[in-house]
Amino acid sequence: MRRRLEELLSGSGSPEGVRVREQDSELVRRAEGGSVAPDTMGTRPDASDPQRARPAESRRGRRGARGRSGSSSTDSGRPEGWSADPVAAGSEGGTVEQAKEACLRLLAVRARSRAELAQRLAAKGYAPEVSERALDRLGEVGLIDDAAFAEQWVHSRHTFSGKGKQALAQELRRKGVARSEAAAALDAITTDDEEARAAELVRRKLRSLPRELDRDKMIRRLVGMLARRGYGQSMAYRVVKAELADRGIEGDLDEGID
Repeated sequence: MRRRLEELLSGSGSPEGVRVREQDSELVRRAEGGSVAPDTMGTRPDASDPQRARPAESRRGRRGARGRSGSSSTDSGRPEGWSADPVAAGSEGGTVEQAKEACLRLLAVRARSRAELAQRLAAKGYAPEVSERALDRLGEVGLIDDAAFAEQWVHSRHTFSGKGKQALAQELRRKGVARSEAAAALDAITTDDEEARAAELVRRKLRSLPRELDRDKMIRRLVGMLARRGYGQSMAYRVVKAELADRGIEGDLDEGID
């Protein structure tokens, strides 16, 4: 900001220009101290073009000067330094109540495991003991329940995303759900359920494949699609074979295909 104002003053050598430079030098000193009035920043007495008299850089500099001055409010009307997260605002680790509020905001978006919430609190700067106490309290009232979370996650991802049990098990493991709780949720999906969902995926994929596509390439694409969604190889081949047979595409499937 100081450099920009000095550039505006450097072009005049007349006595009037000297007087202007003296006035503007005072403005610079006052701006750096945060005491300059907003309507005088960046203006010159002899400026005839308002756009040139108040350039964008001066306006930005004015906002920066107001921020440095320790003003009690920002442009949004909130106190200077205000933050939705007390820890982000600079508090020492945050309190249990603040940690609970942070968790509630996260849970309002979607269900989360305890491990996920603990990771987010750690990233926000909460001390481990504070996070543990906050998570324990939320668990006591039923807002954190890894078994219920795993059940909901498995049902949603299997029904709407078509994920197989292998993929679901990996996802729950990455989210820090205990193996026993993950297994109970995965057991809710029977082999028949998984095969039925895999068949739906194959039928949908077949509608988008070119009719002239080579049979071996078709098999590779279908089996690969199921594998990426977490279905076992034997089940994938079995489902693909049944669906192709229904469409009159006969032939033995080579289960050694990648």
